[in-house]
Formats: sequence, C-alpha cells, structure tokens
Amino acid sequence: MTQALDPPEDAAAPASAAARPPGPDSLVAARRALWHAVRDRDESRAARSVFDLLDAGADAEDVLLGVIARVQFTVGEEWAAGRLSVAAEHAATAIHDRIIAAMSHREAEARPADATPAAAVTVACVDGEWHSLPARILAEVLRLRGHRVDFLGAQVPTPHLVAHLHHTAPAAVALSSSIPTRLPAAHAAITAVQAVGIPVLAGGAAFGPDGRYARLLGADAWAPDARGAADALARGVPRPAAGAVRQTIDDLPHLADQEFTMVSRSRGQLVKNTMAALEDRLPAMRAYTEAQRERTAEDVAHIVEFLAAALYTDDSGLLTRFLDWTGDILEARGVPARVLGPALEILQDELKDFPRALRFLAEGHAALDGRGTRPTIPGTGSEA
Repeated sequence: MTQALDPPEDAAAPASAAARPPGPDSLVAARRALWHAVRDRDESRAARSVFDLLDAGADAEDVLLGVIARVQFTVGEEWAAGRLSVAAEHAATAIHDRIIAAMSHREAEARPADATPAAAVTVACVDGEWHSLPARILAEVLRLRGHRVDFLGAQVPTPHLVAHLHHTAPAAVALSSSIPTRLPAAHAAITAVQAVGIPVLAGGAAFGPDGRYARLLGADAWAPDARGAADALARGVPRPAAGAVRQTIDDLPHLADQEFTMVSRSRGQLVKNTMAALEDRLPAMRAYTEAQRERTAEDVAHIVEFLAAALYTDDSGLLTRFLDWTGDILEARGVPARVLGPALEILQDELKDFPRALRFLAEGHAALDGRGTRPTIPGTGSEA
C-alpha cells in the first residue's frame, strides 16, 4: 500500500517547515509535522506546519494535495487500523477543514481585485454523502486555478442542486462521492443535471479507481483526483443537450429484474430477520451488550446496502471489496473476518428468489473464505 507519510512516526517532528526551502523535502517535513499535530488535536501547531510552508513560498496547490490531502488519507488508514478513534478522526478532519478555509481567505486576499475569473463551476457531494473534505479540496484547487466556485458541501439533495443550477448556470458541475452505496443517488443527480444542459464531472472513491461507475452512470467526464479534475475542466467538458431526459433503465437495463428495488425497499426487514436468525444460529449473541448488538446490526445493514449497490451496478465486486475491507477492519480489532459468513448465509436464505443477489452473496462468501487471516491493516503513522 502506498505510504502517505514518508518518515517514520518516531522521527522528531520539526517545529516549523519554514526553515527549509520549498521542495520535496519541505513537503515531507510538513506532512510529518501536520500528522503529529492533528494526531495530538493541536490545531495551532497544525496550522503553523501549513502556513510556515506557504510563507516560505510553497505552491498552495501543492500544499493542499501534497500535504493536507495526504495526511487526511493517513488519518483514514489509522482509523481503519484501529489506531485512531472515530472522535479523533473527526477532530483531525475538522482541523484540516478549518486550515483549508484559512488558506482560502489568504489566497482570496492576495488575488488581484480586477482578476477575471475562469468558468464558473459548482462543486457538490451527492445526496447522502457526508465526506465533504475531498470536494472541499477540489473547490479550493479550482479557485486557485482562477475558477469562480460555488461549493455546496455535503449531502446535497438533487432537487436543490438543480434549483441552484437554474439560478447560476455554471459551465460544469463537479459531483463528489466517496461511498459506493450512494451511486444510485449519484446517477439521479447526473441525469438531472444533464437534463438542464450542464455537464457533470464525477470524482471520488465511489466511482471506482478507474472511473468505471462514472462511465456506467453516464457522467460526461471523470477524474481520479482534484488536479485531474481541474485539468479536465481546463480542457473543456462538452455540454449535453438541454431537456434530454434519460431514464435510469436506459443506462442500466439489468434493473428490469427489480432485484435492486426489492432489496432496497426491504432493507429494514432484511436486517431485522437476519439479526433474529443470527441469534438462533449463534446463541452467544444473546449475551451481547446493547452496544455489541447495535454494532452487529450496523454491519448487517452495511452488507445489505452494498449488496443493493452491487445489484444497481451489476458488479459483484462492489460487495466483495466491501466484505474484504470489513474483514480487514474486524481483524484489526481482533475479530476474525469469518464472523461475517453466517450473516451472508442467512441473507442467501432470505433472498432465495433473487438469482443475481444469490450469486453476488455466494461470491462474497467465497472471497471471505479465501482471504486467510491478516494480522493488521497496514498503517502509515508508524512505518517508514
């Protein structure tokens, strides 16, 4: 796995990145200093590690992408490995968000008052997507490139997004999503935005590392990261014909079998039935604490949600990759991944009349059986 922090954690963190001239070594030192600061929830020290680098003449885009985004990736990995709590992960993300806001104000003050903006771009997260930091970083990169940007933040309902576009008529919409379970909402947003004649550039982990789901859902362009998105907009994204309404099934004819719809609508009942059957199959569950029961129910609900997303895209890999990732999370916390097996078997019984769902669940079970035991999730905070 690519390491987000190059130096080892136990190396001495410099008090300031400004002592070195801007360059690769300075970015490395700033990453290390920022990681130590956000891990310790020290916002003042975190801000100094960034602004000392900027004061030394570092490019703001390089700082956003080569320092803040890289450290945020480390924060996520450390949470997944069980070395950072949910609260600590949220605190680190909030620190990064406030530093980015301060950077934005600094850059705005330095910009000539008579500067002519490039094309207007709206940046938004799809409905239900609460990971807004990647989109926030993209918005700031676009501002640095001279664009006039409306950043709408997390969880933007599609009707509100479209209403905003009617008032602002941007050159493009950059749509962000990190969670694959939001792909149906992303599809609705893509088609609705295109129906008013505005192109959609999709980005974020939900669309796949190669953009396969962006293409599947009919997005006009895809980019793997903020810099790629800015470059794509600079090249120009052709506008779709206004008023061209495309139905979901036009893009995804496999939805005609109604399996996605039925699984989505019965999600609550599927979770309830699975939890009841798990208690019968695993008597030890009856001694679970309320917190343990809630965590188990959440895991089952996530399996159902990812199964629905896999059915929507007709890609079983969405489910198997999620199960593999969940297995890593569980084993990092001392729980064997095989505990997911009984839930998959019960869901197979519940969905015995759904051929695609049965096949996807069977493939997921086989992936769990074949993964072996992994001691921990590779981390970055304590490795060279």
